[in-house]
Amino acid sequence: MRLAVREAMLAFRRSPLLSALSVTTIAFSLLAFGLFSLVALNIRSALRSVEERVEVRAFLVDNTPVDSIAGLMEELSKRPEVQRVEYIDAEQALVRARAELGEFKDVFEAGFLPASLDIRMREGFRDPAAVQQVVEQVRLLPFVEEVRYGADWIEKLHRIRNIATATGVVLGIAFAAVAIIIISASIRMTVLARAREISIMRLVGATDAFVRRPFLVDGFVKGVLGGLLALLLTWLARTVVSKSFLEVDFFPPSIAMLGVAAGALLGTMVSSVSVRRHLSRLK
Repeated sequence: MRLAVREAMLAFRRSPLLSALSVTTIAFSLLAFGLFSLVALNIRSALRSVEERVEVRAFLVDNTPVDSIAGLMEELSKRPEVQRVEYIDAEQALVRARAELGEFKDVFEAGFLPASLDIRMREGFRDPAAVQQVVEQVRLLPFVEEVRYGADWIEKLHRIRNIATATGVVLGIAFAAVAIIIISASIRMTVLARAREISIMRLVGATDAFVRRPFLVDGFVKGVLGGLLALLLTWLARTVVSKSFLEVDFFPPSIAMLGVAAGALLGTMVSSVSVRRHLSRLK
């Protein structure tokens, strides 16, 4: 392995321009995929923040006993679909309505709005079917006069999320395929440039494993460097967008390291395939 690492470093020194071209090609291939992934990540975050507003509002009959309200809240809180339950009395409902609809605040009068239980849904249970199931069960509870939850809004939100997920998967696969093709062509150029060296090594009795090892190290190093460069460029793009247009979230450290590891894996795998093909032609 030490010899393989030394040979890979010598290859960098012998052809620095070709090595730099390979690293840059890998970086820009991964950059395209990284930028798309960053957009998909922020769209998902935006949808998640909107989904957090999915709630069921159960209006209570007038003069519902405090003990009954506490019992309803305890019963609802035990449900796996429910994240939290909040009691809104008539006065709080009036204040909230005037704040949310400021231009119509004079329309609302004291005692106009009933008390309610606001039921926030837990993540994973915010789709129309899960919300509808909770609504049907809440309607059967005592002291509940009416239940509202914005069925059309939840249905549209769920449809948008499904479309965004499907589009993200399809485009992600397409970008990944393009990146693999470009990286493959780049590393194959390196292998072809060292074809004479491979032939000489074969003539002096080097095994296929011995011949492949320096190229695998070379592909691994180029993949890591390309991944780090792509990560840096993605971060710079995110910084420019955040300062000029709107705040954009960046990848968490685990995802960022996974991207670098993906570059290393792609570089190693493509080098292995390219060398194997070239060796098979020499037999």
